[in-house]
Amino acid sequence: MAGCCGQINPRQNPGMSCCLRQAGSVQPGTMFLCRRAASRVSDDSATIAEFALAGEAATLALGAALAPRLKAGDVVALWGDLGTGKTALSRGLIQALAGDPVEVPSPTFTLVQTYDFPDSPSLWHFDLYRLEDPEEAFELGIEDAFADCISLIEWPDRLGGYLPPRRLDVTLAYAGEGRTARLAGGGDWPARLKGLSL
Repeated sequence: MAGCCGQINPRQNPGMSCCLRQAGSVQPGTMFLCRRAASRVSDDSATIAEFALAGEAATLALGAALAPRLKAGDVVALWGDLGTGKTALSRGLIQALAGDPVEVPSPTFTLVQTYDFPDSPSLWHFDLYRLEDPEEAFELGIEDAFADCISLIEWPDRLGGYLPPRRLDVTLAYAGEGRTARLAGGGDWPARLKGLSL
């Protein structure tokens, strides 16, 4: 989950500061998105799987393979340089959830595209490359996505300390003529992705 409830105990939550959107009295169970010390790797992260991707078709297939394993509240951080396949992986995942080849534009200029599906949670696809300050993400409603939807985030480093620690990291990199994908995450991610294949 991407937030913390009630007051923060710094002994139990090292690296967290006060909640960003605390206004008025705090009601029990209220969700707040909190700033943490920025981390490139998710909490208790371990490599779950690595794939060699020969081309775009393999990248689309990886996205499609991930799709049925996601649930509401999941955050998938897509790391990689320009052109490594972040949007292609997102396209494969979104089309698999939709059940047909829907158009999946890159949200480079809109910053976020939302998708509703009949049999799975809504998905928010973020491209945060043009963000100049992490707090600009709140204008996009990112805390709502973290709470109730599946969030795919390209350029997740732009969130700084607001990037949720409980997430799946997908790192795409160039490898000769193709690409590699490394999946890493703690918590229940290893069990949920057990047996993942293209």
